[in-house]
Amino acid sequence: MWSPTEEEKIGVVICSFRGSVSQGLSLEIGETVQILEKCEGWYRGFSTKKPTVKGIFPTNYIHLKKGIVSNSGQYETVALLEDSIVTEVTSTLQEWAFLWKQLYVKNKVDLFYKLRHVMNELFDLRRQLLSGHLTQDQIRDVKRHITVRLDWGNEHLGLDLVPRKEFEMADAEQISVSDLYKMHLSSRHSVQQSTSQGDSMRQCHGEACRIPIPHHLFLNLKSFTYNTIGEDTDVFFSLFDMREGKQISERFVVKLNKNGGPKNPDKIDRLCALFTDLSNRDMKRDLYIVSHVIRTGRMLLNDSKKGPAHVQYRRPYGCAVLSMSDILQSISELKEEKDFVLKVYTCNNENEWCQIHENIIRKSSTKYTAPSTNYGLIISLQLLRGEMELIRRENPMIFNRGVAVTRKLGFPDVIMPGDIRNDLYLILERGDFERGGKSVQKNIEVTVYVLYADGEILKDCISLGSGEPNVSEHRSFVLYHNNSPRWGEIIKLPIPVDRFRGSHLRFEFRHCSTKDKGEKKLFGFAFTPLMREDGTTLSDESHELYVYKCDENSTFSNQALYLGLPCSKEDFNGCPNIPSSLIFQRSAKEMLWISTQLSSTKLTQNVDLLALLKWKAHPDRLMDILGRLRHVSGEEIVKFLQDILDTLFSILDDNTDKYGPLVFQSLVFIINLLRDSKYYHFRPVMDTYIQKHFAGALAYKELIHCLKWYMDRSAEVIRQDHIQEAMRALEYLFKFIVQSRILYSRATCGMEEDQFRMSIQELFQSIRFVLSLDSRSSETLIFTQAALLNSFPTIFDELLQMFTVQEVAEFVRGTLGSMPSTVHIGQSMDVVKLQSIARTVDSRLFSFPESRRILLPVVLHHIHLHLRQQKELLICSGILSSIFSIIKTSSLETSVQEEVEMMVESLLDVLLQTLLTIMSKSQSQEAVRGQRCPQCTAEITGEYVSCLLSLLRQMSEIHYQHLLDNFQSKEELKEFLLKIFCVFRNLMKLSIFPRDWMVMRLLTSNVIVTTAQYLSPALHKNFTEADFDFKVWNSYFSLAVLYINQPSLQLETLTPSKRKKILDKYGDMRVMMAYELFSMWQNLGENKIHFIPGMIGPFLGVTLVPQTEVRSIMIPIFHDMMDWEQRKNGNFKQVEAELIDKLDSLVSEGKGDENYRELFSLLLLEKIEQETWRETGVSFVTSVTRLMERLLDYRDCMKGDETENKKIGCTVNLLNFYKSEINKEEMYIRYIHKLCDMHLQAENYTEAAFTLLLYWELLHWEDRPLREFLHYPTQSEWQRKEGLCRKVIHYFNKGKCWEYGIPLCRELASQYEALYDYQSLSWIRKMEAAYYDNIMEQQRLEPEFFRVGFYGRKFPFFLRNKEFVCRGHDYERLEAFQQRMLGEFPQAIAMQHPNQPDETILQCDAQYLQIYAVTPIPENADVLQMDRVPERIKSFYRINNVHRFRYDRPFHKGPKDRDNEFKSLWIERTTLILTRPLPGISRWFEVEKREVVEVSPLENGIYVVENKNHELRTLICQYQHKQLHGNINLLSMCLNGMIDAAVNGGIARYQEAFFDKDYITSHPEDAEKITQLKQLMQEQVHILGVGLAVHEKLVHPEMRPLHKKLIDQFQMMRSSLCHTLPGLEKISPACSGASTPRGSILVSHSPLSPESIKLVHRHSPLNLLGSIRHSSSSLSSHTSSETGNLIILTDGLVGETSDDIYRMQASPSSSSLSSTHSAPSQMINSAPSSARGSPSLPDKYRHNREMIMLLPPHRDRPSSAMYPAMTENGQPTNFQRALIQQVIGPCKPCSDPNLSVAEKAVPTAPSSWSLDSGTREAMPFLSAHVGSIMVPPVPPRTIPHGHFSMHFDAFHHQISDLPPALPARSLRKSPLHPIPASPTSPHSGLNGSSSTLSGSASSGVSSLSDSNFGHSCEPPVHTDTMDSVPSQSWTTDEDMESPYLPVRYSISEPEVLEPMKLPPCRSHSAPSGVNPHHDPPTLPPKPYMGRGEGCIPEEEMRPRPMPRKISQPLLSCKEEQAKVAWEHGIKEE
Repeated sequence: MWSPTEEEKIGVVICSFRGSVSQGLSLEIGETVQILEKCEGWYRGFSTKKPTVKGIFPTNYIHLKKGIVSNSGQYETVALLEDSIVTEVTSTLQEWAFLWKQLYVKNKVDLFYKLRHVMNELFDLRRQLLSGHLTQDQIRDVKRHITVRLDWGNEHLGLDLVPRKEFEMADAEQISVSDLYKMHLSSRHSVQQSTSQGDSMRQCHGEACRIPIPHHLFLNLKSFTYNTIGEDTDVFFSLFDMREGKQISERFVVKLNKNGGPKNPDKIDRLCALFTDLSNRDMKRDLYIVSHVIRTGRMLLNDSKKGPAHVQYRRPYGCAVLSMSDILQSISELKEEKDFVLKVYTCNNENEWCQIHENIIRKSSTKYTAPSTNYGLIISLQLLRGEMELIRRENPMIFNRGVAVTRKLGFPDVIMPGDIRNDLYLILERGDFERGGKSVQKNIEVTVYVLYADGEILKDCISLGSGEPNVSEHRSFVLYHNNSPRWGEIIKLPIPVDRFRGSHLRFEFRHCSTKDKGEKKLFGFAFTPLMREDGTTLSDESHELYVYKCDENSTFSNQALYLGLPCSKEDFNGCPNIPSSLIFQRSAKEMLWISTQLSSTKLTQNVDLLALLKWKAHPDRLMDILGRLRHVSGEEIVKFLQDILDTLFSILDDNTDKYGPLVFQSLVFIINLLRDSKYYHFRPVMDTYIQKHFAGALAYKELIHCLKWYMDRSAEVIRQDHIQEAMRALEYLFKFIVQSRILYSRATCGMEEDQFRMSIQELFQSIRFVLSLDSRSSETLIFTQAALLNSFPTIFDELLQMFTVQEVAEFVRGTLGSMPSTVHIGQSMDVVKLQSIARTVDSRLFSFPESRRILLPVVLHHIHLHLRQQKELLICSGILSSIFSIIKTSSLETSVQEEVEMMVESLLDVLLQTLLTIMSKSQSQEAVRGQRCPQCTAEITGEYVSCLLSLLRQMSEIHYQHLLDNFQSKEELKEFLLKIFCVFRNLMKLSIFPRDWMVMRLLTSNVIVTTAQYLSPALHKNFTEADFDFKVWNSYFSLAVLYINQPSLQLETLTPSKRKKILDKYGDMRVMMAYELFSMWQNLGENKIHFIPGMIGPFLGVTLVPQTEVRSIMIPIFHDMMDWEQRKNGNFKQVEAELIDKLDSLVSEGKGDENYRELFSLLLLEKIEQETWRETGVSFVTSVTRLMERLLDYRDCMKGDETENKKIGCTVNLLNFYKSEINKEEMYIRYIHKLCDMHLQAENYTEAAFTLLLYWELLHWEDRPLREFLHYPTQSEWQRKEGLCRKVIHYFNKGKCWEYGIPLCRELASQYEALYDYQSLSWIRKMEAAYYDNIMEQQRLEPEFFRVGFYGRKFPFFLRNKEFVCRGHDYERLEAFQQRMLGEFPQAIAMQHPNQPDETILQCDAQYLQIYAVTPIPENADVLQMDRVPERIKSFYRINNVHRFRYDRPFHKGPKDRDNEFKSLWIERTTLILTRPLPGISRWFEVEKREVVEVSPLENGIYVVENKNHELRTLICQYQHKQLHGNINLLSMCLNGMIDAAVNGGIARYQEAFFDKDYITSHPEDAEKITQLKQLMQEQVHILGVGLAVHEKLVHPEMRPLHKKLIDQFQMMRSSLCHTLPGLEKISPACSGASTPRGSILVSHSPLSPESIKLVHRHSPLNLLGSIRHSSSSLSSHTSSETGNLIILTDGLVGETSDDIYRMQASPSSSSLSSTHSAPSQMINSAPSSARGSPSLPDKYRHNREMIMLLPPHRDRPSSAMYPAMTENGQPTNFQRALIQQVIGPCKPCSDPNLSVAEKAVPTAPSSWSLDSGTREAMPFLSAHVGSIMVPPVPPRTIPHGHFSMHFDAFHHQISDLPPALPARSLRKSPLHPIPASPTSPHSGLNGSSSTLSGSASSGVSSLSDSNFGHSCEPPVHTDTMDSVPSQSWTTDEDMESPYLPVRYSISEPEVLEPMKLPPCRSHSAPSGVNPHHDPPTLPPKPYMGRGEGCIPEEEMRPRPMPRKISQPLLSCKEEQAKVAWEHGIKEE
């Protein structure tokens, strides 16, 4: 049965409980649980972490604790009943635990380990506190250690500072804000203060006296390991000051036996001493620890003959020293002992024994001997600080060990009153003795006795040092054979005071014989009394004593026999007549020197002091004696303080009139003496004397009289030293006066009370008189007044004994009121005056409410004056802090309404003014210095802010009401409100309190919101409607906005526990202020219009605060604003404009979120629904909501680690929105520049130029002045536009888009010309010319274009469910682009098909990316059709300013024809139209429109054949016009490709498909098209005939066999077509086989079989019907199934039949035969559609498609697109892999100016893909490595007039498989040669190898690389001049001198071609693009001339960089003669 618990209310979980039972509550170890019920071993309750979740848990898992129950019952709360600091440690450690782990994660290892150490210490300290076994002092100490560690950890972890009072957290409700501020300050420095907790500041009524802290040195002798002595030893330790050459401490003595252990067994491990009372000055001395070792034994250590063994002598042995300065630092830092080893040195000469320690210190090594080992005295040291009582308390273990307290010689700096001491220190210095007729000097031993007057030897009155008991006699050590011994021994004589008078010292001298008997013979003595006859003690100096002769028989029983003798020279002078018959005769030549030093609190050596104490013996000398008291030392006076005071007052009583002033002076002198810090501890002695021993009942009259007389004289006397001294002694004078009056009153039953009161009042009148004097003219008077003011507050307590509180308060008020009110009396007096007021406020008098009401007005008056003048602000703030602290304390008990009222009236306004002044100074100094003035900001501002907050916090509603009622006019009220609002705003803006002062900041916020609530009604009441004042209202609104936005109030950033604490205590103060703000806004009425648009931004900032309630309150204000502006202006344009402006900046600052966007839209749309202007309102809100979407996306992109692409895309999106939708020009321009900066950072210079051009277009060529904006200075519009234009031109230049820069150059030129600025005009024209040169000479890369679709709701808004076309980076292919996109969106899934996604994908919470390549459709078709336009220029227009892109997808319509697929294969052509052309302000733009058309098989065939004819025609034209000459490889390959394809069935397939009777019958509508196709085929035969004729003329003799093969195949082709195409019977003579010389050609007749094939060159007929871009209806696309060819797709992916081949075809375009790019040089990418996600891919290859789609990006290419042909060691890389990568790999678009017209001439099918003329490099390389495969060259297409070159370097690149070559100038190691094709190798179509799909988008994979190969990345320089010949083309002229290089044609040739030595070149110019020895010239060199003028240059022997395309040379005069026109070719036919 569950029953409520009675006792068990709260506990801590000691073992984690998983809550696995029904209703079980899961608990973690350490959690606190509150228990509600119990039942049979189970509790029911909840964890304090989650109070809402209740459950059961086992009782044995809980450790119960005591708690206090409040609100008992169902909703009871229980608080732990434990020390608050334990609770704090617990919660703090829990908070630290998480942060501590984070330190490790963030790699802050140092702090991690430090914090771990501190946490372990806190665990231990907490355990000690909970143990309950500590004393109060120990508890206090543990708490101090805990708080220091808590504060240290909080500070280093960035947590809040905890204000503390007595180590416990302060309750802000119980103390004033000023006190709280001071606590924060002291807590801030608690770590630093922790080391100096012993330091204390004694403050007595405002006067600070720092007590010097004594140091104590603990020394422990652990062992004496230097044990070779073998005798007993005495070891003496003392402290020695080397600088002064004297010991400063007593000696600590240790007696050891011959084994090195202590003689006394009880002292084992107790050989320790404490050298006490070392002052700070002592610690700065040159101190050494000196140890003397004295042995006791034989005279000579190693000589057993010297003296018998039974006679023991004390003999010097050795000495050790240790420098304190060397070790002080190390022992100061340690809290434990530290060991040191002291080496013991022996003295070389005993005569210098007394100086051995000095010699060791000075390192006079000749005078001592070092020990043979490093062993010696092992001691440990520890330095302690503090009073002895504290040391005893804190270190009980030290004192338990019987430590020997070793005092200083003399008194310490501070003499404690109870310290009774009576020590006489005797230093046995030296002696001079006669030899006495002996041959050797004596061994002298001195014995010292202390004897009383009666001759008795005083027992135990001699101490050799601390640590050993006192003795009755002392024997000195013996110096061997020394008649002038120097001992230097210090002996302490602790003689009782009562035995001191009459006692004397006797020194007996004995000679210690070393003979057998070892006798000690007495031969003399000396003596000295301890007191002189006048009662003074033996003076502290050296005394020279007479030595008297005697012997062993002499008796000293009657000491009177020698005491009458003179003991010294001074004594002898006092008694000259000494009888010579005495038994003791003085030895004239023998003397003894001793020194004495008295340290006694009972005996004096001062004659004047004795005379005063015994004044009655000489009353006539009393005046002189009193006068001489000033010359007595302070030590003597404090020792006899009570006696002196008694004497003085007895003198006063004896004769008041005569001695009164002198006694008064003496009393003042003694009182002031006690002000000295050395004697400060004697003040309690004085107090005790006054309370208990003082008996001068009549003294008060004389004291008052003298004091008044002094004060009255202050106006007349020039020297006022004595008056000032009297003023300083005021406190104790009043103590004596009051005590005297009490004694008198007690004795007389209160007689003369009125006279006493009258005399006190008169005395106060005199005080007021002194203070009222004008001291500006007298400096001495200033000091007098200052002394009086300093002492004045100290007399209040004394007066309170005799007068009521009110009476004393009136005295004080009158006195303070008598001070001059002005602050012009001088700064020093101002300070003193305020210090006096401060001490008044701190006094006990001020704590009484009745006195406070009297004193407060005058105090406030003075403070008010100083604050008005801004003088002594720091002191004033201290006074105010004290006042507020007292009032706060009083307010807890009684009402303080009246006092607060006084303070509000006097202070509030001036406090506000002071704060404003300080804050403005602080800001101005910060602006000047770059940092805040420490005094202004840190100290004064904080103090005054806390004072203001204290005052406001004490104010109640009544005070506010009185305050507001007291304003005489609205102007005054307005001024006050403006001030207080301004101060509050500054409090939040300037961050007066540090970030971690959370308690202070929250309290400040609470005071501000409370004050605002009290003041807002006054604002509404006085300043609305007719009296509306914009300034006040604006100030209020600004304050409210700042308040809500305060960082300290953003509770969302805090931990849950901290948030809960704040909400429990204050609530959410933002909501309170938001309600207040909304209420005040509603009160404005019609005046709201004044705050539109000014307050829109601030209010928007408030609504962006992440607090739903605040947002809900504030967002409707925007509707209000729109409504009011609509009423006034008929629209709300201002609201709209401002809202959009501010929204941008606020969101970019990190404010706002998706919830805000939704709430904003919801609340406003709801409000607007009711309005007449609903339509425009809804439109506006929708627009703002959409803007927010974009801004949030933009912010997320910018603040995250997003890629540049995302950031740029986001910025473009936002920029477009600003321009198109909301037309905000300034924001638009800002984002233009942000976007430009991003482009520059990403090195997108072209895009940066287009971006900046947007701003340029906004400007006009006018002189309108423009303001400073962004980074632009103030300038005219013309200047800004000019500067922008230059910058844009510069960026276009860097981006190599010179065509875009040229119009801008012209624009600038026209401006310069109009202004006659010819210098600038010349500059810009030169730049324009340079750009033209660059277009013709510099190499540019053609980028690829990719279509990217972003599908799914997880994408940012600006991408979501949109498709874009992206301009790729240089050398970036599809795989690389795809990987980049997947890297930017790591969560995205790549779609494997090009089909449009369905709705489920669009709406899903995921990210899908769809990527494939697309082909640009150029806009400027005219340029591309012009034959004579250089290819460099055409290349640019193909890929720039393009906003239409297309991709093709092949599909079968109807049943698929197995025999001839061309019949049913259609092309789906999709055209994408962009919003803007590329390139533009971004590298990608959104697709605006899609157009899809279907191309029939017949149309595709027409298109293909037409393109092929055009291509071949152009090429023939170029050869006829000698634009291409020398090397006819291009023509050979083009002819070979077309003829071979036709012969092997390419055109035949078209015949079969479309010329069939069935097709013609079933498709009558295609008759015209069929005719067109027939005509094109017929035309192709004619063109081929002309081509063969040209070929025959130009062919090299060694290439004749190839030509013959072409003729034969052409005849076969013609015959196969003749029955279909009439007119083909006649053939050109040039084509006849008879006229063609044959050469020896080696061919491979082997068909390509699956067994033999390894790799397929992509120019072979096996490259998937020629091209990815070709449709399967293309003639060149057909591969007959009989060939059995295999197509390598990837490693191990092979297609065998033609069916498979077609299924795998990668989206061939309708222009399959001739590339849509019309470029014969383009490399063919034979990757099947599977490589690109084509939908036509069969299932069995689908997995390969996915694999290919995810291939990693290919390596980048260098800018010149040149690659080396070999690896570094000359060996090719993995050929197979290279080829496969080439087959399926991506390709970069390339815009190469060297391409011929024919390459890209067809306008309807432009492509970005091109091939380089690397034929003669790639071919031999292939033949050397492919094996049995012979790869045919790429045949050129028919092309119009122009020039052309063929490049194989892209394929070459894949073969070599090398990383991109960086720019270099190294040369090839071997030449590469062209390979003609095998005539029998199977071919497909017209040209199965030259055409490529122009980046067909449906393919998903771009064409292969078309870059050059070579080591150099320098772009080759080409010219298109008449005399330029491509240096890298083969010269095939008949008259060439060099033999044709041998070519390998078959597998029978060697595997590796040997390079052949070529004849040297006769030309002096290096090949174009190659300069092996020098930097390339700025102008291109003339390339090698043709026909008979030279040979292949020598450089051709080595590999050279190849240009990506060879420039088209124009015809030379010589070549003109050999020209064959196209028309002439027709005639020949």
